[in-house]
Amino acid sequence: MFTETVVASVLTGVACVAACGAAAWALWRLKEKVLGAELAARERESAEQLRRDSESARLRWEAGCREEMDRDRAAAATLAEEQRRRAAEAELRLHEREAIVGRQLDRFAQQESELRQRSELLDSTRIALERDREELRRLTSERKGQLEQVAQLNALEARTLLLKEVEQDANRDAADLTRHILDKARTGTEDQARRILAIAIQRYAGRHTFETSTATVALNGDDMKGRIIGRDGRNIRAFEAATGVTVLVDDTPNAVVLSAFDPVRREAARQAMERLILDGRIHPARIEEVVAAVNLEMDAFIQRMGEDAVYKAGQSPMHADVVHQLGRLHFRHSFSQNVLQHSLEVAHLCGLMASELGEDAVTARRSGLLHDLGKALSHEIEGPHALVGADFLKRLGENPAVVNAVASHHDEVPHENIFGILVSAADAISASRPGSRSESMTTYLKRLENLEEIALAYPGVEKAFAVQAGRELRVVVRPEQMDDQGSLKLAREIARRVEEQLLYPGQIRITVIRETRCVEFAK
Repeated sequence: MFTETVVASVLTGVACVAACGAAAWALWRLKEKVLGAELAARERESAEQLRRDSESARLRWEAGCREEMDRDRAAAATLAEEQRRRAAEAELRLHEREAIVGRQLDRFAQQESELRQRSELLDSTRIALERDREELRRLTSERKGQLEQVAQLNALEARTLLLKEVEQDANRDAADLTRHILDKARTGTEDQARRILAIAIQRYAGRHTFETSTATVALNGDDMKGRIIGRDGRNIRAFEAATGVTVLVDDTPNAVVLSAFDPVRREAARQAMERLILDGRIHPARIEEVVAAVNLEMDAFIQRMGEDAVYKAGQSPMHADVVHQLGRLHFRHSFSQNVLQHSLEVAHLCGLMASELGEDAVTARRSGLLHDLGKALSHEIEGPHALVGADFLKRLGENPAVVNAVASHHDEVPHENIFGILVSAADAISASRPGSRSESMTTYLKRLENLEEIALAYPGVEKAFAVQAGRELRVVVRPEQMDDQGSLKLAREIARRVEEQLLYPGQIRITVIRETRCVEFAK
């Protein structure tokens, strides 16, 4: 009984389970159908939305294309209108040019006609002039024959007589003019005569330049260059700082170059470098010691040279600064001529000329001695050395006559007395005497070329030669293009142009050569 009950319970449970499974499966199938319907509805809705979006995009694209086509159509119409306008303007300009060309052709034809008429008129005028010229020759010949019959002289005799009378009149006028000039010169003042003489001497004025600004120191070997430079260049920097010069150490064997514009500093540096090389001890402390000793010796030497110059010029003691600057001129050179010796020469020449002219010889020598004093200062003060020296002397209370002579000896200021003219003349004489100065080959050749170029610039000149070291210019002219009077005029014009364009010591002789050759053959 118990067993049957269990079996019945089991069967009942199985039946319940089967019934629940069937119900669950039916419920699942229902849910599947509902989900499928919703999914289909959403897909249909998505497809419809996609269709609507595509249609809207197509409509917008078509509208954009229509707008772009409208713009292109308007631009094309505007471009066509612009091209039509330009074509119209070009056609109008073409018509205007054709009209201008037509008018020019008409004007050319009219001018050609006028020229033809003028040519015919000139031909007729030339024929009439030829007839008149022949008639004039005939009348002149008849009148000459009549005059010869009346005067009982032929043409050659009459020309000779006329030239003789003209020559006599010219000689008489020249003698009267000469006598008038001499009378005027005798009645002039003695001062004017002295000035004329001094100006005549001044014609020898020359030009000055300055010496080079380097000095070379010889070495025993190239290993000395390293000792001069020192470690990291300390020796050479110490030397340049102590002396104020530039030391150039290059590939030049057994030599160094000292460069400075101040000749006194350059000379002091040269002596200091030579002493350091002989001593062998080259270091900053030793360099400063040697340079200080050399500077003291140089100051004493400069003062002594200035005092000697004052004594040799026969002058009373001068201001210490003036004497010191005179001593500095011992280290200046111009064309290899020592400026201090040149100043002494100028002083003596000024004294001699002043004595001959009856002027104060002491003042003249003082002016000559101090005339180049500015060359010792010109590298420190701007301006020409004549004005620099005159200003320096004026500040120290020098005689005004001497100050003006120094300032005016190169014509930077007007002459107030005769001493400036005497200094100019003596300066030129000292500079141009034989052997006083040397001239570079380039300058010498350039001066000769300039002389020849001046002569060759004139018409009728065949050749020109600068001879006697530029002291004479010989000019050969073509005889068929220039007569004797023209040769005299040419010589004066060349001399005047040389004076205006060139600077030279002394004088230059201009010789014009005109040769006439007459050739005939005996057969």
